[in-house]
Amino acid sequence: MDQGREYIELVKQAQLGDRGSLDNLAELVRGRLYAYIYRIVLRDDIAQDLVQESMLEMFKIIDKLEEAELFWPWLRGIGFNKIRHHRKSEKRHRTVPISSFGDGDWPESDVRRSRTGLANLMGKELRQVVFNVMRMLKPQYRMVLAMRCYEDMAYSEIAELMECSELSVRVLFCRAKKAMYRQLSRRGFGKGALLTILALFGKITAPSEAAAASVSVTAATAKAGLAADLLGTVASRETVVALTAAGVLAAGVAVSPLWVDKAISWTEKSVVVLKEKLARDFRATPATGDLSDECWYYYPSPAGGSVMARLVKYSPDGGYSYCQRLEDDQANYFFDRAESTIYINNYRVWREDLAVRRLPTDGPELREFLSMVEGQQAEMQYVSSEGSGLLVVTRENGSPAQITHHYNLLDEEYFRYDWPGDAAVVDNRDAMHKRGWTYFRITGRINGEEVSGGGRVPFIYAASKRQRPWVRLQMAERLEVVDSAAGAYVRDMDSGAVTTYPAGSFFKGLTRPWMGLHTIDTVRRDAGEQRVWFETKYVPGSTNAEVILSKEQNRLIYTIDMEKDVVDKIVFSVNDNRGRDAEGEVLFSYMDEVEQPGDEFVEPRKKYYGVPQQEEMGMQWLIRLAEGSLVE
Repeated sequence: MDQGREYIELVKQAQLGDRGSLDNLAELVRGRLYAYIYRIVLRDDIAQDLVQESMLEMFKIIDKLEEAELFWPWLRGIGFNKIRHHRKSEKRHRTVPISSFGDGDWPESDVRRSRTGLANLMGKELRQVVFNVMRMLKPQYRMVLAMRCYEDMAYSEIAELMECSELSVRVLFCRAKKAMYRQLSRRGFGKGALLTILALFGKITAPSEAAAASVSVTAATAKAGLAADLLGTVASRETVVALTAAGVLAAGVAVSPLWVDKAISWTEKSVVVLKEKLARDFRATPATGDLSDECWYYYPSPAGGSVMARLVKYSPDGGYSYCQRLEDDQANYFFDRAESTIYINNYRVWREDLAVRRLPTDGPELREFLSMVEGQQAEMQYVSSEGSGLLVVTRENGSPAQITHHYNLLDEEYFRYDWPGDAAVVDNRDAMHKRGWTYFRITGRINGEEVSGGGRVPFIYAASKRQRPWVRLQMAERLEVVDSAAGAYVRDMDSGAVTTYPAGSFFKGLTRPWMGLHTIDTVRRDAGEQRVWFETKYVPGSTNAEVILSKEQNRLIYTIDMEKDVVDKIVFSVNDNRGRDAEGEVLFSYMDEVEQPGDEFVEPRKKYYGVPQQEEMGMQWLIRLAEGSLVE
């Protein structure tokens, strides 16, 4: 698709002020630019917008292009920057990582010329396979594939445009191919189909039949190099370290002329080290005979904080595997394989028998107490919770957990989903869960005193970075309880005395779905940490459950909306510090719409410097609130 000569003449005339030449140049290049952008974003509306933005940019700065011969690479760079800016903006605002599922294939648009050619000759089923395979790839994978396979760019050129090393581009290209292999294998294709699918995608997305005829993806184009192939297979940083130590890779992952000789002369010990490390790559399918369901637990921040989860189901005969449940930083998904339908739900999963959900990082004391309350031992290997990015994979057959660290697992395709591209999507979320966060109000009375307040709660981990959780509560006109990113404190409004606590202290015992567990589990695990006894039961005729906490003469009765994954109400029955009974209830209401929340929902930012910080009380702060002993 060499239109260089036409470009050169038109560019020169346009730079001299010839408006007609500029318009002709725009018309000539629009289809090619659309094809380039669409192959990466796979959304017609977005591609059209980015083409328009790129063309406007071209009109403004074409006089700054110094060499007319470099017009297309220059314009392609403008388009690339528009794509990159769009991806950053989309990442800031996205709430559903599979929002493009169910889109049609190559759109009918004014820049599409060849739909009557090859696209019509292909069966709809094959055409859909091609688009679904590409749609399931991460955008950066489509980006490097498009530039390498359809723009015929050298790895060094791609590296310059992406502002990274050439080896990084080669590794990215290798991983893109492997992601395609996985998608093709799930649809019954072998590895040999990769070049064919790439070629077909390029042809049916070409801007004209002539352009489609020139698309060719060869084995030479698809080669990334031996070092990149190996690094593309290796998942963890420690594997690279092991390979370097074994002499397979030179320090800095540079490829020397002796690399192949070193690879051939691996010692037996080096091969053993390599195999042991690769066995910890969680993308591999377990050996036949060991096919039990897998539970993945990922802690993006230090363990003990938020946890993301993934349940992988295996068939008894090893014929298939698939992700049934995914609870990541964006939403909660359940894939019904029989119906080929993905359900997006408000709530994190809970055990149907109402047993407390356990985590591999649970300490011995919490494990022992929960087992004592439930009257049964939950078998799960304990894993030390040091550092961020901890990934633990456990199997139901009781085999040892697989443990590693991965610092960007939430961006990995194999963690996010592996569902069919043509699966139906049913979004069951209400407005506030689709938004990812909301404000809430607190009302009620304890021991005759009015309780009021409010706060903000993120429902997903991603939203917690932008819409941080906070709560403000007042008991009559004498006590203020505040918890936010700025810290937690209790202020006696009569004396002005302030007691400070670690941030997060007064969310204990409350809804915290962004942490990765259902509210019913959050509340009971908070109780377990304080060795507060509890019992759990469903409320007949409703979607609610009750959790009754008992410690000495104190009782807290929680009503939890299981479908919305929030606390609806807390009923208090405690013996206060003066030997008198205190009763009351606190109600929580959550706002569907937050267009104009008002001053009551301004995030607290006050800090009290120089005030000694007390140890966190855990959920017993609620009992002390009812007792009247939160401030001594």
